[in-house]
Amino acid sequence: MKLMLKKLNAVKLRAFTLIEMLVVLLIISILLLLFVPNLRKQKDSVKETGNAAVVKVVDSQAELYEMKNNKTASLAALVSEGQITQKQADSYNDYYAKHGGESRSVAN
Repeated sequence: MKLMLKKLNAVKLRAFTLIEMLVVLLIISILLLLFVPNLRKQKDSVKETGNAAVVKVVDSQAELYEMKNNKTASLAALVSEGQITQKQADSYNDYYAKHGGESRSVAN
């Protein structure tokens, strides 16, 4: 009987209390509340940078198309020729939709 009480006391000493667990969960949730909005902002920033890079690629492909075919390039023509993908064309449109269509060099 005494042996069982010693084992029970040993288990109680090694275990966390409910209050300690709640404090740890509270700290973790506060840290998540601080970091999740920052991660979302970073994701938007990375997407914007990627779209800016796609604009440069589309502009370069449009120049090559115009030099090769001696006619004005459009997004539909570039996609149909296989010089850019539809996803790149969509990114190009999204970029200029956010930036008000300033100095857009390739038409739809």
